[in-house]
Amino acid sequence: MPDVDFEPSAVAADYTARMRAFLDERILPAEASYDAFRAERRGTPQEWDLPPVVEELKTEARSRGLWNLFLPSISGLSNLEYAAVAEVSGWSPVIAPEAINCQAPDTGNMETLHLFATPEQQVEWLEPLLEGTIRSGFAMTEPDVASSDATNVQTTITRDGDSYVISGKKWWISGSADERCKVFIVMGKTDVEAATHRQQSMVLVPRDTPGLRITRHLPTFGYQDQHGHSELEFSDVRIPTTNLLGEEGGGFAIAQARLGPGRIHHCMRLIGMAERAIELMVQRAQSRVAFGRPLADQGVVREQIAQSRIEVEQARLLVLKTAWLIDRFGAKGAASEIAAIKVITPRIACDVIDRAIQIHGGAGMSDDTPLAYFYVWARALRLADGPDEVHLRTVARQELGRHT
Repeated sequence: MPDVDFEPSAVAADYTARMRAFLDERILPAEASYDAFRAERRGTPQEWDLPPVVEELKTEARSRGLWNLFLPSISGLSNLEYAAVAEVSGWSPVIAPEAINCQAPDTGNMETLHLFATPEQQVEWLEPLLEGTIRSGFAMTEPDVASSDATNVQTTITRDGDSYVISGKKWWISGSADERCKVFIVMGKTDVEAATHRQQSMVLVPRDTPGLRITRHLPTFGYQDQHGHSELEFSDVRIPTTNLLGEEGGGFAIAQARLGPGRIHHCMRLIGMAERAIELMVQRAQSRVAFGRPLADQGVVREQIAQSRIEVEQARLLVLKTAWLIDRFGAKGAASEIAAIKVITPRIACDVIDRAIQIHGGAGMSDDTPLAYFYVWARALRLADGPDEVHLRTVARQELGRHT
């Protein structure tokens, strides 16, 4: 392997500094108004309305040159250079990524459209996504099969002349509750007789297509995100064959191309969440007094702080190495490392956030700090984009192969 150099380039250092200034000056102060707006509408039909402060932040992000930084062909940033910016956005994982148009699932969908869409599809869907005027969903996971194996999908995409007819169910489709989600990339089977990994295709389904119904919005450990995670039902949904993404039978390959960068982006943001948890942990330990002295003077608390710092540094180094490998060898050349960070980063984030909650006591379980929501977010990412067990299987297979 060539020498690994994680020294940030001048460009990366500049973008990271500007992102940090944007976070401190505008995004973190906006969290209170964002939360208040959502609290007023919780439990009402307006629950998924976008707090106006987000559009204000998006306008300012563009004026600061912080827009679409995730896509190397547009931003000019490598994955390694983008890693530090994404980490900063993880300090406010709900607001910051959307403010700079680098939020999931849109980033993965934009990358997919950039790689596989026709020029006409790009004009219709990629351009408004890059402009931040719409949002999108990625519909692969299904309630009735183990979606950790993408070849399991049961949704059918049947050709009928110049149309495809789609039938099936999907769930945990992020972004669906938000009316700005105007299109879904849907994975289903076009040929059950083909080889296992050539049975699936992907198609573009506009939100308002007859037969597509959003049946419910799923809470995550009791939380409802502004954008939602929903269950979708496709009942003889008819779309033109021009809505095919790539080629028939190419769905599985597209899914793998999409999920590689998406997984590393999640891990970058998780490092930022863990860093903010450490900051909150230290502040609490220094200010809270128990048994006549600050918590920071208690040996058990110091051990928790030290363990958290060590684990975050370890995770960051592996994430940076993975970004470096993707830049040089593509996602296939970093398959084992992508799988490894998808396992270890959410686990470490969960552990660090859990320690911060413990040091905060009852306050850590409340909405007075972001820690409870951070924990929900980090724990969910042990399942999103593939459960830990699937990624451990990948790492083991790669390791066994090296020694055969």
